[in-house]
Amino acid sequence: MAIPAGQAEVAAYLAAITGQGMVETHISAVFLGPHEVLKLKKAVDFGFLDFSRPEERERLIRFENDLNAAAAPGLYLGAVAVTREASGALALGGDGEVVEWVLRMKRLPKGAFLDVHAPLDGPGLDALADAVVALHQAAPPRAAGDMAAVLEGNLRAGRDAGLPEAAVSAWGARAGACLTALSPWLATRVAFQRRCHGDLHLGNLCMLDGRPTPFDALEFSEDLASIDTGYDLAFLLMDLDQRWGRPAANRVMNRYIARTGDAGLLRGLPLWLSLRAFIRAHVAARRGDDAAPLLAAAMAYLAPPPPRLVAIGGLQGTGKSTLARAVAPELGAAPGALVLRSDELRKRLAGVAPETTLPGQAYTAAANDAVVATMCNQAAQALADGHAVVADSVFLRQAEREAISALTPHSQGVWLTAPLAVLRARIAARRHDASDADIAVLEMTAARDPGKVTWLQLDASEGTEAALRKTLDLPPKPSP
Repeated sequence: MAIPAGQAEVAAYLAAITGQGMVETHISAVFLGPHEVLKLKKAVDFGFLDFSRPEERERLIRFENDLNAAAAPGLYLGAVAVTREASGALALGGDGEVVEWVLRMKRLPKGAFLDVHAPLDGPGLDALADAVVALHQAAPPRAAGDMAAVLEGNLRAGRDAGLPEAAVSAWGARAGACLTALSPWLATRVAFQRRCHGDLHLGNLCMLDGRPTPFDALEFSEDLASIDTGYDLAFLLMDLDQRWGRPAANRVMNRYIARTGDAGLLRGLPLWLSLRAFIRAHVAARRGDDAAPLLAAAMAYLAPPPPRLVAIGGLQGTGKSTLARAVAPELGAAPGALVLRSDELRKRLAGVAPETTLPGQAYTAAANDAVVATMCNQAAQALADGHAVVADSVFLRQAEREAISALTPHSQGVWLTAPLAVLRARIAARRHDASDADIAVLEMTAARDPGKVTWLQLDASEGTEAALRKTLDLPPKPSP
């Protein structure tokens, strides 16, 4: 959408003083300078947002700066007036009459934005999830808006954008039925209702000082930004799933849940992912892009496959966690199975980050029992909510293996084995891992009798993933 006629003079001035082009959306124009950018809100009224009044643009420019500055330190540089001086010329921050307001921001290289950045590696995805956790922990509690109104608003937006009526109606009927079924549960999640980011897709995340950083939180509607944290996260998960692939989305989901303990959000993911995909579909259509893949994804998220459980046990160093991460994205509802790793559960119960080393008293028999109980409870709830689970623990005691396997008839237990020399070498090579086990712990565990092991036994020395994929009827791992 072009810049409104009433702002054309200001836009031309901003383009002249910045000199390096402009990036435009339907609601704003960002003028690029060598080291800074100036963001202008367009004087538009779309119903769900109204920037037509200059005093409202000033308020929202100031609010946008304050809203984002804490999460993205150094990126936001404050609101500044465009003024008309006595000579009639425009100035930035002058003494004359204020004619417009813009937001100053630090300029980042194009490749810093995650919608064009190369996909992050595993630790980078963990850091991305951690950034969202920090954002949600800092967000003030706020009652969530009416999801039925959000659904209806997006149906209108889809039709206005020219999406096929048959597809819009079919999606609306299925999403509406899902929302009706979920509404009583959504009302119980008061503790997870916050003033969230509201627009948490990859285009609103950047690499700032070497770490993933959210910015450009939704500023124009408190109703649209006051939502369940799971719905906020779902925009990122959907975008990761569609852009970088399901393994990336699965890893971020699991890291987020490992840090927060909110495995309950899984119940809402089919609807939330679908709604986020539909939003992106009508935005794409408005831009003239092909919306069909996103419409198809929106429908697919509402028809998840049935849940199943895979439990992976064995001594420390057998590669349980690596194997769990490899198969989880392909199991069950999007974006793949909940991975319940005993090492991460123990850290969360202790109130520390997964990579924090715990003292010996965190590994008492009582502490171990608490970890197993938490794992079984969360697995049972996830399965009941329609989500697949991969349980990752030593599972040395037969009673533990029986307890996890009994949660569903659709379970597969896997027991990994490898020579002690191989396991010693793997443990010695670990860095920044949630497991605190050292070689002494390995030797002690290896000396204990695991009892009768009825699970499928796989040699963890080599070829483990291929064998498990065949057992689970998953396709072979694609070539890099």
